[in-house]
Amino acid sequence: MMHNRTRNPSGSCCPGRVSRPTTRREMLRSASGGFGLLALSGLMAERGYAGLATDAHFEPRAKHVIFCFMDGGPSHVDTFDPKPLLDKHQGKAIGEGAVSTKSQSAANRVWLGSPWKFRRRGASGLWVSDLLPHIAQCADDLCVLRSLVGVQPLHGQQALLLHTGRVTGRAPSLGSWVSYGLGTECESLPGYVLLNNDWIPNGGFENFGSSFLPATHAATLLRAKGLPVDNIAPSDSRRVQRRKLALLSEQDHDFAAQSGQSQVIESAIRNYETAFQMQSAIPDVADVAGETAATQRMYGLDSANDYKRFYGMQCLRARRLVEQGVRFVEITCPLTHPNNSPWDQHGELKKYHEENAMITDQAVAALIVDLKQRGLLDDTMVVWAGEMGRTPHTPQVSPTCGRDHHVDGYSIFVAGGGFRGGLTFGSTDDFGNSVVEDPISIHDVHATLLHQLGLDHERLVFRFGGRDVSLTDVHGEVLHRVLQQS
Repeated sequence: MMHNRTRNPSGSCCPGRVSRPTTRREMLRSASGGFGLLALSGLMAERGYAGLATDAHFEPRAKHVIFCFMDGGPSHVDTFDPKPLLDKHQGKAIGEGAVSTKSQSAANRVWLGSPWKFRRRGASGLWVSDLLPHIAQCADDLCVLRSLVGVQPLHGQQALLLHTGRVTGRAPSLGSWVSYGLGTECESLPGYVLLNNDWIPNGGFENFGSSFLPATHAATLLRAKGLPVDNIAPSDSRRVQRRKLALLSEQDHDFAAQSGQSQVIESAIRNYETAFQMQSAIPDVADVAGETAATQRMYGLDSANDYKRFYGMQCLRARRLVEQGVRFVEITCPLTHPNNSPWDQHGELKKYHEENAMITDQAVAALIVDLKQRGLLDDTMVVWAGEMGRTPHTPQVSPTCGRDHHVDGYSIFVAGGGFRGGLTFGSTDDFGNSVVEDPISIHDVHATLLHQLGLDHERLVFRFGGRDVSLTDVHGEVLHRVLQQS
């Protein structure tokens, strides 16, 4: 059961009601089956009854999130956090004092400089390396957070922390909380969509699940290749489908009247209706053929590389989804090599970081530019983040050396949605080894993203296990200094 402490004294989810509203379970008991129940389900989706209804906690600055997940951990000292001393001291032993308790042993480890040059970009002079030449052109729209501190240098735990706020998982993902809190602006599409590129990150589908929230708020997966969703093409006419839905709803109506699990049943009813609506909406939004040739080229859809072309298509679909009102869209990276994760370069750093950048850099930049040109970047937050960074040191400098897992200080960026562009926040030491100014956690990032959506991370709660549970639990502070002042 949702516990929103901003409800009206009457208990109503919507303004203007003065009497106690009929509960959803009571409605299920009293409403007739068939089309009436389907209409009710559609109304609930349209008005955002899942969560906060039509009211946020306060005036939102943004409406949508597009999360570009750089699975595996891109190196902060090779992307947004330049460290000239690494070049100067390359090959020298790092010393015991350079390693924290969360990192690898200092024995036999040496500093490793970046293979890429850093340059100041845009009017802001934001530092971005040559590894990301297209994103570098968007420097004045980027808010780079250089001082993230993680919990464990393990992919699965950090991926779950990034998505759910807990290294153990077993909790709803950020996208699920956003969908729960705000609902969807389009009754024909889900509130949370995962644009997958044939690779499920460490931590598995739990990264994208709704856990104890209603199942309607789990991610709906759209593939890059082939049919975006299984069975999206109906085998029956719409008339026959409607009759089947009416029968299912009538049966669920009868069962709900006798069951203590009405919430689960309501989610199933809503899923039936959403699936029905998606049969026309998903093919339309997934088909990018109607986009101009210039737009398709901008996203890299003319590339001879399959990975780059499909990743670009998913980024273009992300823009189309937020145009249709989807609240939260996540785009994953493809795995092109035998490593554990796409950006997980313990060896062959230069080769595979460049390959990952070739696949993703142009399309992410195109997404930011395209949203901005269409007036959508102001109310859409584009988040670029891995679950960790990479060590500024390595066991041995060689042409094929790499970097290891690092959670003591790393970088992500957010563009749009009221974040200050051309800004860097926080800093690591001279070698990029640990945070020395303004350390922040994933909970702080979550709290700030929710804040921009008009949601108070301390008040967006769900009653589970005998207490009110939130995304950030007892942690998290809004990073007001990285936000535009209204």
